[in-house]
Amino acid sequence: MSFEEINEVTDRHLHILWTNADPQTSENMVMMYATNAMLNGWWDKVTVIVWGGTQKLFLENEAVRLKAQMAARAGVEFSACVSCARNLGIEQELKDADVEVIRWGEKLSLLMQNGKHVLTV
Repeated sequence: MSFEEINEVTDRHLHILWTNADPQTSENMVMMYATNAMLNGWWDKVTVIVWGGTQKLFLENEAVRLKAQMAARAGVEFSACVSCARNLGIEQELKDADVEVIRWGEKLSLLMQNGKHVLTV
């Protein structure tokens, strides 16, 4: 596939499935890439799916929270798995942090089954 063909992608919505609760990975991959993807027009839309232990990291780690705020200002959207949030007892805290909290299991399955762009970290 040529570079020109790569640039002709019609579906320009990236979903980043963020499951790795390592702060370094969060700051230096998830937040950095998501932010730069929006600022540089690599994708038209970026949604970070906050899943599992990353939800607590998102709320409790100040450096990660600041990077997430920068990403949000760049246009990155954040959405969390409601089942994980309920299991961790933090559903309302995520909502208060302007994170969409929804059922992601079926939606994620449909994204992958239909060949949508899902990056898992």
